[in-house]
Amino acid sequence: MKLGLSIGAALVALALLVAAPAAADMQLYDNPSLVKSILDGFPADPAGAIRATRERIAAGDMPGAIRRLSAYVMLHPDEIAPKRFLGDLYFRTGQIDRAAFLYQEILEHAPNDRETHNRLGTVYAEENRVDDAIAQFNAALPGTDSVNDLVQLHERKGDLAQYESDMVRLARDFPTDPAIQGELGQVFEAIRQPAEAEIYYRRALDEDPQNLTAINGLGLVLLDLHEYDEAIVQFKHCLLIEPDSYQCEDNLAATYLEANRPDDAKRTLDLAFKLAPERAETFVNYGYLADMQDDWQRAVAQYAKAIELYPYLREAYIDLALDYQRRQLYVLEQAVLIKGIASVHDDGRLHVLLGDAYEAQGDKADALTQFHLAEKGSDPDAVGIATKRVSLLQATTPQ
Repeated sequence: MKLGLSIGAALVALALLVAAPAAADMQLYDNPSLVKSILDGFPADPAGAIRATRERIAAGDMPGAIRRLSAYVMLHPDEIAPKRFLGDLYFRTGQIDRAAFLYQEILEHAPNDRETHNRLGTVYAEENRVDDAIAQFNAALPGTDSVNDLVQLHERKGDLAQYESDMVRLARDFPTDPAIQGELGQVFEAIRQPAEAEIYYRRALDEDPQNLTAINGLGLVLLDLHEYDEAIVQFKHCLLIEPDSYQCEDNLAATYLEANRPDDAKRTLDLAFKLAPERAETFVNYGYLADMQDDWQRAVAQYAKAIELYPYLREAYIDLALDYQRRQLYVLEQAVLIKGIASVHDDGRLHVLLGDAYEAQGDKADALTQFHLAEKGSDPDAVGIATKRVSLLQATTPQ
């Protein structure tokens, strides 16, 4: 799965924010000796705390990783990076209220922290607080990849054309600003105009050859255009500048997968996993690799792991459903897709696949309902497929 540079996208409302620490954490506030025992042997510096947390996640102990990092954050409340990372882990495990509390607490003391604005924007988008999310993602720019989220939110709000027009005008007014040129490139990439996106990414790189957003974005455009060798050059360039970039490592792996270079993909995915074992995208790509190697049961396990790590990743639901569909396991496919639709906002592809699952089981009424929902979505490919499905289904259904 190819990535931008953000931690998430707009999602469905699942929880409400609270303005107090989560109850489970209060036990630690009231028991200093417990905190001390939890942190026995745990690093006492921010980078070490994050590294140790990731090692625990890589070993398969997410609850233990969260518990130890939570104790560390209580003892080091002014350290932003560990607190933000703890918020990320809460969000990824569905503890949205805890994540929001930590992000808001950071911004009270560091109102210009763009990475945290980006994270809080994701929380608000998940809750369908569209205007609040847009404000947070705008506050995260420049320097973070909030543009794809902004495109989705403006599309949801119904003013995407105006947002695009404003960005084009801004780029015209500031032709030598690499951040603005790169952001417009991201807009065109998000609305599926890769040729236009390439123009603005290259303009950004003309002004700043080490602009990671533009380098990564150009790589994604080249991947979309199936220019795999050139995409690989861009992602490797990114990794030369920032060797710890998970996004570019994972995008490089995705390029190897698309180019049918499974050995290179596996090696690169292993590196991505070491960088960020909490990221579900790696497991989607592991699953894709397993499917390439005709090991569907291993693929299913990888997709399920991705959903466990981040239940808002649409590609995990789609790929898992397709594996079940190919083997005519329609009840399992249906269950996966229903869960995906409950977690991912406005994804016409999920509705099309669920309609197919219903139709395969002889349930034409529910199939039509899902196809009609896909027709109302924002994915033009899904809209086109759904319209054809409706036409065919109605033509074969007795009146």
